[in-house]
Amino acid sequence: MRSLYRYILASGSPRRKEILSRLGFEYEIKVSDVSEEHDDMPPSAIVKELSRRKAVAVAELMQEEDQAGDECCIIIAADTLVSVDERVLGKPADRKESKKMIELISGRAHQVYTGVALMALPAKKIRVFCDRTDVHVRALSEAEMDEYVNSGEGDDKAGAYAIQGEFGRFITAFEGSKDNVIGFPSEMFMTELNKFKEELQ
Repeated sequence: MRSLYRYILASGSPRRKEILSRLGFEYEIKVSDVSEEHDDMPPSAIVKELSRRKAVAVAELMQEEDQAGDECCIIIAADTLVSVDERVLGKPADRKESKKMIELISGRAHQVYTGVALMALPAKKIRVFCDRTDVHVRALSEAEMDEYVNSGEGDDKAGAYAIQGEFGRFITAFEGSKDNVIGFPSEMFMTELNKFKEELQ
């Protein structure tokens, strides 16, 4: 997507890259290591804070390396988490923890939150928002849970599963954006980006 703006994706996530490319954007990738520790807050507040932190870190990195230039850059940062009854399910430490997470979401609905931060340089303006999707999972048998966990598909995924993989067959319904569950709320992003660009003009 050719425009007046230079887009920077502050994420190495293949899923976010895929969605942004599908939306027609040309972008660069710059990732900075930021702490994902957070205070005890609601999930929506956590993802907004972490996405904001990532955007600010990449902005600082670009300015330190004198990479911002004179053109208007828009940094896009995101953070996704899975929650059950406001309890955050991060990336499992091992497959034993993966099994516990799958047991928690089996036979019920859980929530996926993605926070997105848009930060403009050199203006240093920032816009942060969050989308939520409710995901309904059918009841899994012990054998199905063990087979899925042992496949390793969910080893590095929030909530111990990947919706776009084998786990998709266990999902019965979505309330909200499917892209949000993958890790980037494309519909809300486009709406918020257009509002942000209007503010920059």
